[in-house]
Amino acid sequence: MKTIDTQRLDGPLGPMILAASTQGLCGVWFEGQRHGPSEERMQSWTPQSSHSLLQEASRQLHAYFANELLKFDLPLDLSAGTPFQQSVWQALLTIPSGKSQSYGDLARQLANPKAVRAVRAVGAAVGRNPVGIIVPCHRILGAGGQLTGYAGGLWRKQALLRLEGHPGI
Repeated sequence: MKTIDTQRLDGPLGPMILAASTQGLCGVWFEGQRHGPSEERMQSWTPQSSHSLLQEASRQLHAYFANELLKFDLPLDLSAGTPFQQSVWQALLTIPSGKSQSYGDLARQLANPKAVRAVRAVGAAVGRNPVGIIVPCHRILGAGGQLTGYAGGLWRKQALLRLEGHPGI
């Protein structure tokens, strides 16, 4: 079993949970969000207020929320996902702040462009992103730029896109 250290962060969009393994940051969730860690799972994690990676993640998140940081620079551990999920999460990292992409565009980038299943699979992987904000799943929009799906709540997705100066939000 992998050792996970954790820290809580009070952010402007609500309390957050940060988690790190020896390989890197493996979790950033809003408390109570869909697909977040269960209380039972978190009981095996070690609270670490002095963990250097968690402190740096907290510092960078505060700078992001203060509109002083556009791109995070943190080692990530995305090993909790399947190879397909990891490929989706890696693709999300290429979308710059202030920009967005549709689920369909992301599916075409990664798979067969005509496969409806690919769009659904991409949507499921985006929704299970364990490192929210840092792996910017909030930058994925529905067809025509519709604000759809976000495990942390649509109001948070909208707030994150506004913070990044996304046009039309």
